[in-house]
Amino acid sequence: MNTTAMSPLTVTPLGFIPDLKNVTLEPLNETACENWKEIHHLVFHVANICFAVGLVIPTTLNLHMIFLRGLLTIGCALFIIWATLYRCALDIMIWNSVFLVVNLLHFIYLVYKRRPIKIEKELSSLYKRMFEPLHVPPELFQRLTGQFCNIQTLKSGQAYAAEDKTSVDDRLSILLKGKMKVSYRGHFLHNIYPCAFIDSPEFRSTQMNRGEKFQVTIIADDNCKFLCWSRERLTYFLESEPFLYEIFKYLIGKDITNKLYSLNDPTLNDKVS
Repeated sequence: MNTTAMSPLTVTPLGFIPDLKNVTLEPLNETACENWKEIHHLVFHVANICFAVGLVIPTTLNLHMIFLRGLLTIGCALFIIWATLYRCALDIMIWNSVFLVVNLLHFIYLVYKRRPIKIEKELSSLYKRMFEPLHVPPELFQRLTGQFCNIQTLKSGQAYAAEDKTSVDDRLSILLKGKMKVSYRGHFLHNIYPCAFIDSPEFRSTQMNRGEKFQVTIIADDNCKFLCWSRERLTYFLESEPFLYEIFKYLIGKDITNKLYSLNDPTLNDKVS
């Protein structure tokens, strides 16, 4: 009969205390710093200061994004100098070169967007009087007046619209210079002065119904100049710009109100021919 040899069990006495003095402890992290290296060059610290200052700029500052991108660009440039001249670290130099290009391009783009917008001399008074008080940015006003509108002229005595003949579907205009007279069946109603819509009542009343004609006659009392939009293209543009759409609703409503007041208050009209 085969018997299995049993290995003797090692029993530790209850009163045994291990000798911890001769135990060698293995470090948990073999890369733990035993001796701190010397402080990096001043260029390294200036670069980090640029990053820190850029990140703490308050967003309430008008140009905070330009300052942020500018400081990040300077910081990346200093890191490249530090990595090249004092560290000789190719990977640090390459990564910061990438960051430098990205931030520099963004910085240039932001500065370009902040460039002063030059508004045409003929439209500057219109912008300052009607659109600037409503906080319309110059670039948005330039888009509004630079794509699908033109400046037209009428000599004294020429008609802008004839009642029951001229369609109201084609255009919307603002008088820039001169004066126009509005009449109904030969009876004077009111004048139109610069920086006022010429056909705002017709524009509002026919937004839902097309194909109607002017119910009044509008004639240039002086040599006139006016800004004229294509009604259809203006409508499409305003649908894509909700802010400007609300501005137009307000301006047209205000203009119609002023015209109604001028019908009832003779002092608002210069009826002397």
